[in-house]
Amino acid sequence: MDFGKLSKYDVEKVDFSLKVDNAFNEKVLQKTSQKPIVKVGCPVWANKDWNGKIYPHAAKSQDFLKLYSQQFNTIELNVTHYQIPTDETIERWRAEAVTGFTFCPKFPQIISHDKLLQNAESLTEEFCKQILKLDTFLGMPFLQLAPYFTPKQFTILEKYLKQLPDNLRIAVEFREESWFKNETIWQEVLSLLQSYGHGTVITDVAGRRDVVHQSLSNKIATIRWVGNEHPSDYHRIDEWIQRLKSWFEKGLEELYVFVHVCENTYAPELATYWIQQLNLHCGLDIKSPKFLPKVEQMSLF
Repeated sequence: MDFGKLSKYDVEKVDFSLKVDNAFNEKVLQKTSQKPIVKVGCPVWANKDWNGKIYPHAAKSQDFLKLYSQQFNTIELNVTHYQIPTDETIERWRAEAVTGFTFCPKFPQIISHDKLLQNAESLTEEFCKQILKLDTFLGMPFLQLAPYFTPKQFTILEKYLKQLPDNLRIAVEFREESWFKNETIWQEVLSLLQSYGHGTVITDVAGRRDVVHQSLSNKIATIRWVGNEHPSDYHRIDEWIQRLKSWFEKGLEELYVFVHVCENTYAPELATYWIQQLNLHCGLDIKSPKFLPKVEQMSLF
C-alpha cells in the first residue's frame, strides 16, 4: 500500500501513538458475554516469496488460495477493486477456501474513484449480487472512498448507502483530509453509517495519522494496518492489542485486521505477531500460521 508511505528516515520521526477513542464509540459498544469473532489476514494470497515459508517450497500459483486459507482466516480482497468477479470465479474461490474462511471484497474503483458513487446503480447492483454469492465465505466488504471525495459530497455518500442491499453490511474508508478536520462533520458521518448498520475502516499508516481516527459506528472494527519493516512495527501492534482488549471488554463483537508491509514479503510474520498477541492478551484462540522449518519467526528488523 503506497497511501501514506514514508521513507525509513521519515518513519523515525513519526509519533505512532494511537488517539483517544472517539466519544461516538460509547453509543455503539455495549457489554456482552459473547466471544468476539476475530479475523486476521493479509492483502494477497499470491506471493511466491512465501514458498518455503508458509507454503511448500514447490507450491504452484494455482494452489496459493487453498494454502493461504489453511494459514489465515480472512483476506483483504483487492482484486475486486479492478473487476467484478464472475460466477465461475466466485465458485472457484468457495471451492478452494477452507470452511470458516472469509473474503473481504473491496468495492470496484470504477464505482468509488471514477464515478464517485454517482450513476453507478447497475454496477453496484451487479457487484453486490456477486459478492453475496460468497454466502458464508463473505466477510466485511469495504468501500474505499477516493482521496478527492470530500465532505461536500456527503449527500452523495448518503444516497449511495441507501441503495445498498439491506442484507449487506460494509465498512467505509475515508481518505480526504477534510473529513477529519471538522468534528461536527465527522460525527454526522458516524451517525449516517450507524443508521445503516455500516462500519468504519481505520487505516494505520505512517504518513497520515489523521486516518487512524479510532472511531466506530457499529460493533465491528476493520483495521488496515501498514508496517514499515521497522522495529516500531512491533510497538505499534502492542499498543493496538491493548486498545482492542479495551474495546472487547466494552462490547466489540467482531474484528478484521489486514496486515500490509511493503511488498508483503514479511506480512505473514507480522500477522502472526498480531495473532499471538491477541490470543495472549485478549483470551482468544485464533489459529496461528505454521511456518516451515529453517524460518525463524519474529527475528525481523
